[in-house]
Amino acid sequence: MNIPNIKKAEKYIGLYILDFGEYSSIGFTADEVAEVLESKKFSEVKIYKIHNASPDGQMEIKGVNAEIFDLEAGMLFHASTKEQAKSDYKKLVAIAVTHAPPARAKVHLAQINSQEYLVGLIYPAEADDEFSKWLTDNKYFTNGAARGGIDAISQYYDTKAEVLERHQLFPSSSLESKTGDKLLTSLKLATQR
Repeated sequence: MNIPNIKKAEKYIGLYILDFGEYSSIGFTADEVAEVLESKKFSEVKIYKIHNASPDGQMEIKGVNAEIFDLEAGMLFHASTKEQAKSDYKKLVAIAVTHAPPARAKVHLAQINSQEYLVGLIYPAEADDEFSKWLTDNKYFTNGAARGGIDAISQYYDTKAEVLERHQLFPSSSLESKTGDKLLTSLKLATQR
């Protein structure tokens, strides 16, 4: 893979590199990667996420499985009482108001059965590491058991829990994702931003 020399490489942390084989391009958002993957023409593209970068342009990257862009992951925080679950729900929504989440997400206050409640934080699977860090950085802790990942969210949907309250969370991203023809015509550019 041929990655161009990048000045101010730190601004690319959290973005993606797409390797098309004959060329590569750096600086894609997760939404852009997901759209590129929708095209059968690019089914063989290799995806790398930039996890760290230094001022000299060196980057720490990690390969990403394309299927992850079709999945949801999340965290489920169980509570023994409705009051505790409601408190955990309000605390999580309040954090999102003061500290924007790393990606779009939804929060559910749900009742599983007559004695089991939970707060679900559901987000695109490719943002799993960022949400773990976001929860830790904002000191979000609950008293009940917690489960997370793709399987946890899939099992949650299978329970057909009653959603008592829901809230949509939005990131405060300064990057606007390209779409459609604008995205497809820029794929051969060495850098997207």
